[in-house]
Formats: sequence, structure tokens, C-alpha cells
Amino acid sequence: MDYFSINSLRENHAGWSLLRAQNAPLALTFFMTAFTDPNQRNLGRQDLIEVLEDVLFSLRDSLGEDRFPRAAGEYLDDWAEPAKAWLRKFYADNRDEPVYDLTASTEDVIRWVESLRGRDFVPTQSRLSSIFNLLKTLVHGTETDPEARLAELQRQRDEIDAQMELIRSGTIPVMTGPEAVDHFHQLTTQAKDLLSDFREVEANFRKLDRSLREQISMWEGGQGDLLESIFSSQQDISGSLQGRTFQGFWDYLMSPQLRSELHELLDRATQIEALATQEGLYSITSMQKDWLPAVEQTQSTVRQLSAQIRRLLDDKVFLENKRIMALIRNIESGAVAVRATPPPGAFADLAGHDVPVALPFERPLYEPSRQTPIDDAVEVAEDLDVDAHALFDQFHVDPQKLEAHIDAVLADAEQATLADVADAFPLSQGLAELVTYFQLATESKSATIDPDSSQTLSWTLPDGSLREATVEKIIFVRPS
Repeated sequence: MDYFSINSLRENHAGWSLLRAQNAPLALTFFMTAFTDPNQRNLGRQDLIEVLEDVLFSLRDSLGEDRFPRAAGEYLDDWAEPAKAWLRKFYADNRDEPVYDLTASTEDVIRWVESLRGRDFVPTQSRLSSIFNLLKTLVHGTETDPEARLAELQRQRDEIDAQMELIRSGTIPVMTGPEAVDHFHQLTTQAKDLLSDFREVEANFRKLDRSLREQISMWEGGQGDLLESIFSSQQDISGSLQGRTFQGFWDYLMSPQLRSELHELLDRATQIEALATQEGLYSITSMQKDWLPAVEQTQSTVRQLSAQIRRLLDDKVFLENKRIMALIRNIESGAVAVRATPPPGAFADLAGHDVPVALPFERPLYEPSRQTPIDDAVEVAEDLDVDAHALFDQFHVDPQKLEAHIDAVLADAEQATLADVADAFPLSQGLAELVTYFQLATESKSATIDPDSSQTLSWTLPDGSLREATVEKIIFVRPS
């Protein structure tokens, strides 16, 4: 950043204007009391007025009645003005009164002011460990060489094996008290930073939404080109970089297994003896509960913005359809005007178009499908030893071969029954071949199944036994 960018922030940034304000201590005290300390968001106007009145009463009691002469509601309206933008004032669903929330700039100022108090203990070792772990995850997570990935996993496994062997030998390395305190402070700091980041994430979503609305409002091309421009640049709310990272965090937090593991780790952390005297030790158990409302609020904002963008696109579609209908009405009115005196000559030439002609009598009449009754009664046999090899001795009936048999018989006659075909070409595959003949007759237009007549067919099994079947009469006719 250079001089000009810093000066621009000084003149325009809402956080900088809050620090320069005369009533900055009052505003920051109220913001901490109402929002950040109890971790609350989207508070109604009347609730905030009551909290601010309590803060003003306490300060006037200590500093004098003439301090802060304005009413609580006036302070709220002043801090929510667009020129200041310390608070965001809006109307929520199912709420009759306006709702207020901190802006991301105000959140940054609160965090910075809290850091000015100084700390008795500054974690350094845990931060260095976090940097190393993040760097390892970044480098190894983006590695595409399979040999390098396997080598790293092998190294990690060797380290784990060495630690397990050390524990089996009776040597258990335990973190020292200062190290535990160091990691604890780093944990609480990062948890608070993550909690405060959600307002900035939500502000980024709103900024992205505003950019999309401007693009949609100023668009002069077609609807398809607009959608292609939005989605090809991945500027839609859920498909943006901010949206994908936030969705990954949401999925991670909503995983039942990870939530259970996080709860167990937080509970075990409160039982560490080296941390027994640390302030706010047991408050870390509510870390997950503090995250959920903030995450759900941001998730709700994403859903609302996406729905609003869809409605905005639907409005543009409606306007386009309205324009198309206006053009059609104009054409129709012009046609009605010249109906009595049509213009001479050809009215219009349509090249490459023809009218298909389909006479009604060319359509075949409806023919209901034939249903062959099947006797599916099953008799329960006695428990006998059955040879299961027959289940594996399968064979295939070739329909084309059977069609060739039918054509060979019809070569010498105008029509033939299934019995005639079976006499010329005996059934060698038994009942399966007979069923295939029925299938061919059903699918063929040159065959008829007479349900009022029957015929008996026979075939010989490989063991020499004779089998017979009485079926409906099938008549095959030579195609014309």
C-alpha cells in the first residue's frame, strides 16, 4: 500500500471514521456489550435501545448527567447512516421492527482495540508449529507426483512407528506446561478470529451480490449470453471462490463424525492439569455452539442472495416475453387490417419447408394385444434328492435358425402350421424351442395364433423318453 491508498482508507473507510469519532468509546463499548461479548447477531431495535440505555445510564452516573445528551434511538439511527455504516440496518422476515448487526469494518475495529490492551502471554511455539503444518499440507496436498506422495506417506508412517515403539518401551513424551499454555492461547485466539471472520465473509457475499445485480441491470444482450457471462466467470454466489471455501467449511462443520470428534477433543482439553488455572478454559467447550449461529446466518444470507438473483433473472425473462407478445400482437393487428384487401402477389416465400400429408385411413385400426393364459399353479413336491447339475447344463435357442425352418417349409406351400414345421424339422431343444416358435409367431405379421384350435407336438429327450405338449394352433403364411 502506498500513500494514496492509505489516505483513501482514511477518508472513506468506515472503521477509520469510527476510530476518529468523538463518541468512539461509547460506540465501541455498546457494540461489545450488545454484539461481540455475548456473540449475538441481528438484534431488534427495541432490544438494542434497552441495552444502550443501560450503558448510557451507567456512564452518566459516573461522568455526569450532561454527558451523552441524545436518546438511545438517535444514536442507533446515527450509527446506521450510510455515511458512517458502523451498523447495518435492515428488515428481516417475520420482524415488524428494523434489525441491526455489526458491519465487517466495525468488527475489525473491535478486534484491533481489544489487541491494544496487550497480552501477558504471547504464543510463539504453537504459531510456528501451525505455520509448519499449514506449509506441509499446502506442499504435499498439491503434489502430483505419485512417488513423492508415497515417499511422504512412508515417512509419516515411519515417524508414527517410531513413536509407537517409544511408547511401548515405557517412554511417553508429554507436552510441558508452558507448551500446553502456548497451544491453548493459540487455540482460543484462532477460534475468536474465525468467529469474527463470518461478518466479513457475509459482507463479501453482499458485495458479490451487488456486483452481479449491476451486471444484470446494465445488460443489453440476450438472456443466454447473460447467464453464460455469469457462470463462465464463476461469479455466482455459490460458485465463487468465497462461496466454495465457505461451503467446504460448512460441510466440514456439519459432518457428524467430525463434530463428535471436536466435542470430545474440547472436553478432554478442559481436563489438562497444566491449563487448570487458565482463564476461559471451560468456555472453549461452547466454541462449536458459538460457530453454528454465525455460520447459519451466513448460510441463510447466501440462500437469500441466490434466490434474489434468480428472481431478478426471472423478471428479465418476463420482460423479454412481454416484448415478444407485443410483437406478435402487432403482427396480428396488421394482418386483421389487410384482411379485406390482401396485398397482391405472393405474400411470403418459405424455402425448404413442406407439409407432410397423412390420410386418416392410412392409420391402422386399434388391435388389442392377445393375452395367453398361463397355468402358474405350483405343486409342492416331497423332499427328494435332486440332481443340481441340470441347472448348469444350459443351452441357447437360435431364433434365426427357427425362422429358416419356417421359410424352408413355406417355400413349398402357401401356409403351414407349427406341426408341419415340427414334422419337417423335429424339435431338438424341447420346450424352449417350442416357446421360441410362439415368440416368433407373436412378433411376425405373417403368423396367426388360433386360440380355438390346438395341436399336439412331441419331441424326444436325450435319454430316449418321449415328451408331448398340446398348444394353440399356429399358422404361418408365406409373405406376399
